[in-house]
Amino acid sequence: MSEKTEIVVCLGSSCFSRGNRKLVSAIQEYLTKNSLEEQVYFHGNHCFSNCSFGPIMKVNDMIYKDVDVLKVLDILDSHFKKF
Repeated sequence: MSEKTEIVVCLGSSCFSRGNRKLVSAIQEYLTKNSLEEQVYFHGNHCFSNCSFGPIMKVNDMIYKDVDVLKVLDILDSHFKKF
């Protein structure tokens, strides 16, 4: 991977109330556990305009809706552990 992977989590109030704080923690833990911090640009963004589908996460150009901790781990595995 020569270019950094961008991971963005919505930090809007609707996504916050639906559990985005747990996502942020799970993503940070995943990146640390798999030594991916240097390969990823991980940050928050304020609103993807899909509040009723939150929490929302974006990996590069792919947007994921209704993300919970289990889904986020599957998403990250599918992106970083391609077979």
